Amino acid sequence: MKFTNVVYIFIMINRELLDPQSIVVIGGSNNVHKPGGAVVRNILQGGYQGTLRVVNPKENEVQGIRVFHDARELPPTELAILVVPAKLCPDTVDLLAREKGTKAFIIISAGFGEETKAGALLEQRILDTCEEYGAALIGPNCIGLLTRNHHSVFTQPIPALNPKGVDFISGSGATAVFILESAVIKGLQFNSVWSIGNGKQIGIEDVLQYMDEHFNPETDSHVKLLYIENISNPDKLLYHASNLIKKGCRIAAIKAGSSESGSRAASSHTGAIASSDSAVEALFRKAGIVRCFSREELTTAGCIFMCAASTFNSQLTLNFAIVTHAGGPGVMLTDALSKGGLSVPKIEGPMAEELKEKLFPGSSVANPIDILATGTPEHLGIAIDYCEQKFDNIDAIAVIYGTPGLTTLYEAYETLHQKILECRKPIFPILPSLHTAGPEVAEFLQKGHVNFSDEVTLATALSQIMHTPQPAPPEVQLYGIDILQLHKIISGITTNGYVSPQTVRDILSCAGIPMVPEMVSDQKDALIAFAQRIGYPVVAKVVGPIHKSDVGGVTLNIRTPEHLALEFDRMMQIDGATGVMVQKMLKGTELFIGAKYEERFGHVVLCGLGGIFVEVLKDVRSGLAPLSYSEAYSMIRSLRGYKILKGTRGQQGINEQKYAEIIVRLSTLLRFATEIKEMDINPLLADADNVVAVDARILIERG
Repeated sequence: MKFTNVVYIFIMINRELLDPQSIVVIGGSNNVHKPGGAVVRNILQGGYQGTLRVVNPKENEVQGIRVFHDARELPPTELAILVVPAKLCPDTVDLLAREKGTKAFIIISAGFGEETKAGALLEQRILDTCEEYGAALIGPNCIGLLTRNHHSVFTQPIPALNPKGVDFISGSGATAVFILESAVIKGLQFNSVWSIGNGKQIGIEDVLQYMDEHFNPETDSHVKLLYIENISNPDKLLYHASNLIKKGCRIAAIKAGSSESGSRAASSHTGAIASSDSAVEALFRKAGIVRCFSREELTTAGCIFMCAASTFNSQLTLNFAIVTHAGGPGVMLTDALSKGGLSVPKIEGPMAEELKEKLFPGSSVANPIDILATGTPEHLGIAIDYCEQKFDNIDAIAVIYGTPGLTTLYEAYETLHQKILECRKPIFPILPSLHTAGPEVAEFLQKGHVNFSDEVTLATALSQIMHTPQPAPPEVQLYGIDILQLHKIISGITTNGYVSPQTVRDILSCAGIPMVPEMVSDQKDALIAFAQRIGYPVVAKVVGPIHKSDVGGVTLNIRTPEHLALEFDRMMQIDGATGVMVQKMLKGTELFIGAKYEERFGHVVLCGLGGIFVEVLKDVRSGLAPLSYSEAYSMIRSLRGYKILKGTRGQQGINEQKYAEIIVRLSTLLRFATEIKEMDINPLLADADNVVAVDARILIERG
């Protein structure tokens, strides 16, 4: 069974927006230090091939272009860029759409819904007009749109444009500029830059939909970078990002504004751990989007994709050779790669000795390959050739090459340029001397290359890419899930709040989740009889208080009826106690599964090590329901404590397959029960054979 919530709608991205034959700048001027003048300058300097017009009531000529004093004087024009006060925009859009056949609008102006309710009304009027006349709308409150056809932005820098460059979509204009600054220094080239501003009609999800539905693998960019401030349609983002990645694209994104001031007031472990950021993390993992947390990380990821796109189709290369003439950076890169789970294998044997003979005495080839500060460009080329042709245990090459200012680097960088063109294995250039060798680095970048000026930033981004899973399959695993019984149980719950232990068992049984034998009662004799039946030792837990351990409501290893009777009497005196639960005492590794319903995202499922330390350690991974088995295994294996689950120091590992199965079944159950707002199963006890739920809470909220 396949499951998707995506509603297909027509996206208003049209030919007039992307490749207009005529453009008018409403509010264009001669002052290039203001947006109206800057956007005209950028369009002209970008070599726009169509007809450019300007409307300005006070000028007769703007930057060599004859000016119209009133928009009513214009001939038909395909794209309009508005750089006038917000209050003038609705009437201008109406005039152009109705009388001039304008089918695309980019509204640079601010002062709309991002500021006041009155501004929101102006924004809505513009949208209504665009919808009525079938026109595309970018903005308002944006820096514009940059394509290879027209540079309709008012900002700098304008990056180098290349049809195979990066597509960049940003929800913030100012942040987009700062990201471009970071990218240009690295030599990252772009195919397009979309600043959606308020995104009244076209948001980030809509641009991705257009790129997905019109994707041509021969001509389109295979790398997308996103800066997101608001995910308005998670299902749409998930669907189209996943599709693009499955078609061979790579996507990296920053989601800003996910954290909250402190944990939410919550009554469960899951509520304290889960947050909107958990939902974002889960969504990105499900889609296969590489998550970044800074401008440097995002642009570094883009550079990695650009210089190794053909190599890293399915899984990131693991084995690196480091070629350097400075020992320290090589050591730091080795440490950072190893910390991130990548390998810098030892190079040895006859071929290694042969390479060493071709370098200056004192050079090291063990990996890092240190050709010494006196090493020549020829030595650099020889070391790269051996990594490419002779060392089979090497998949990628990192070259660290700078200067203390005693010599120029043109010849060395020309050698590096040629090797990048020749080699099958990807080469990552780390050229740290941006000031001392600035002209040499600039010439190298002009040949179409990128530069990772900091080796540790490169390693961090490589690690993040490596640990990003492939998009999850869309099928829902329904085997073993009793959906009809689940709906029957939930429909019988009439009040909001935490449900009874028996109802918890009934719900979990719908997913076939094994549970420890237990009984809940406020009758001492009944519980003692149950303990006799299942056999000692047993566990007693108070029923009523939310956090049992905090109030002394859990006693382990009860071995006699007398001890059980004493604990029953004590627990019934705890404030809020309504009964006592008795369970069979089991041993095993304590695990945790939780879930929390996030508006628009659905259920975020968490897994990790369990017990009383789950909130302290917070070693959990999140996924978005419903989960596939590959997603569940990825979550489990990315835990910091995974070595404990595999077994360590002679301890037997857990049954990982059954843990993954419970995660998958629970996530499927939740997809059909939006009334479940929070769920904890903590702990599950796991050994090499079984994984059994010991304690669980479920919060139901209707309406």
